[in-house]
Amino acid sequence: MNIILLGPPGAGKGTQAGRLVEERNMIQLSTGDMLRAARTSGTEMGKMVAGVMDRGELVTDEIVIGLIREQLEADNDATGFIFDGFPRTLAQADALGDLLAEMGQPLDAVIELEVNDEVLVDRIVGRAKEAAAAGQPVRADDNEESLKVRLMAYYKQTSPLIGYYYAKGNLTSVDGLASIDDVAASINGVLG
Repeated sequence: MNIILLGPPGAGKGTQAGRLVEERNMIQLSTGDMLRAARTSGTEMGKMVAGVMDRGELVTDEIVIGLIREQLEADNDATGFIFDGFPRTLAQADALGDLLAEMGQPLDAVIELEVNDEVLVDRIVGRAKEAAAAGQPVRADDNEESLKVRLMAYYKQTSPLIGYYYAKGNLTSVDGLASIDDVAASINGVLG
């Protein structure tokens, strides 16, 4: 089973992906984690990633698709994959669709964690304040200004994917502002 979790920063994608990994033995494919791992792997792809990153350039979609291909080929015993942080653009969505088709793998579901932006901002800022008060580490970008910048980037680049996957019949939306357990139950309802 291959799924994509969509939603703005702070919607809970990472939390829900973690639960799916634990409860369903799925593998979370986080592009950031894959790039960091590739960089130190010593493989040809890893050397290419390291070179691009060392030059301060953005990693191309082709490199990311190559890393995803490696993961899909390497982890044959997984019950499925969760795409986290990819795709972010329509071009990446097309590339991922082509890769899955080429490998004979389906895209079973695209789940959008729907949120109200004002409530989301309040939630993230509140979470940061609680963490600081408890002496816990706070993400540097868990403040209102940074979150608004991240939300703008999401709406410019990634939100068109909602319409794209809706038109393909893959999209299901769940209430991302419900409790963590309720969101998990909604996602499990979609996945069956």
